[in-house]
Amino acid sequence: MLGPRDLVLCSGTIPRDVGFRERLAAASGAGFQAVSLWGRDYHRARRDGHSDVDIKKMLDDHGLTVAEIDPAWWWTPGASEVRIPPELDTIEVFRHGEDELLRIADAVGARSLNAADVLGGSWPVDEAAEAFAHLCDRAADHGLLVHLEWLAWSRIPDLATAWEIVRLAGRPNGGLNVDTWHCVRTGTSPDELLEIPGAKVLAIQLDDGPAKAEDDLLHATLHERLLPGEGAFELEGFLSVLAEIGAMAPVGIEVFSDALHAEGAATAARRAASSTRRILVTAGWPQP
Repeated sequence: MLGPRDLVLCSGTIPRDVGFRERLAAASGAGFQAVSLWGRDYHRARRDGHSDVDIKKMLDDHGLTVAEIDPAWWWTPGASEVRIPPELDTIEVFRHGEDELLRIADAVGARSLNAADVLGGSWPVDEAAEAFAHLCDRAADHGLLVHLEWLAWSRIPDLATAWEIVRLAGRPNGGLNVDTWHCVRTGTSPDELLEIPGAKVLAIQLDDGPAKAEDDLLHATLHERLLPGEGAFELEGFLSVLAEIGAMAPVGIEVFSDALHAEGAATAARRAASSTRRILVTAGWPQP
């Protein structure tokens, strides 16, 4: 069980080409309690010759659990029928579908799935809620929570839309992922979170950025994020409100940053942990 005192090293904070063992060593060495994994991380481990038993043992040996499998992209109406050629799937998302990621979640003992809309469409909110409910039901069969993340460029572009989908779906294992980068870049203020039941915040991801929005949000979110406290985001405000509403989710650090990645896995993990702990102390967040 992971809670607000636990830190999660999100996959994107570590350079993409890092091997599985080095990834876990970086996380445990920096004092994280959990990691998130993409399908590509798991398959890198398998290509390196590690069996599922090996992977679980490495996690146990490093004192780590898997907080979430990321991303669940196929669940929105019509998305599962889309086929993206491997040569166009440059970040290795669409080659890993529902059955495969659920199998990976079982193999590593994951806590949750992170869901988002990445393909868009013309579907209304009620159809998205029905689809999200189906995803939650499928995940529940594997003992998984599902948290929905809103993205500025998607058909779920803000907190209000994401919460309406979760609310209408009405599933006990369904909730929200509050990522501060997407909060700020979609104009979500800390006070808007006061309307959300704390129990429905199932994941928190901290990151930072400049006050002025980047010209290309999609590029920026994958390459230019800043460590917590190194930008202009009102992180203490978000954390204070999350504490006020009683959110009990673990705190992830998700900083896709070419500059940070250039420093290597161990340094990236240490810097992510230390910068986040400083913000958490300032915000009065529960400490380990």
